[in-house]
Amino acid sequence: MTNTPTNHQIINGPDGAPLYVLIPYDEFMATQERPDHEVTLPHEVVELAVVEDKGIVRAWREHLGLTQEAVAKRLSISQSAYAQMERRKSGLRYATRQRLAAALGIEPEQLRL
Repeated sequence: MTNTPTNHQIINGPDGAPLYVLIPYDEFMATQERPDHEVTLPHEVVELAVVEDKGIVRAWREHLGLTQEAVAKRLSISQSAYAQMERRKSGLRYATRQRLAAALGIEPEQLRL
């Protein structure tokens, strides 16, 4: 998997400290709550992710009955690279979340927990 370059620009204030960050519009919109688009998670995914502490990526994969190798193949990456995604405790990058959601056939917002 290659890292997708980000198109962020930091604007500093008069004292040199960061003041604003400019990001692509679609990335900004992905961070906004949209009341007309309710994101839901199957109970089984929540149980695997929260109760069994497996993480949201692994929970979705198991819920969908997929192996790590099968998801890695869909993403055109190695199984070990995909395994690293499952082990991440912090959130996924926007572009990674988009690709992974497409590979799993779910909405990117469903990979946030």
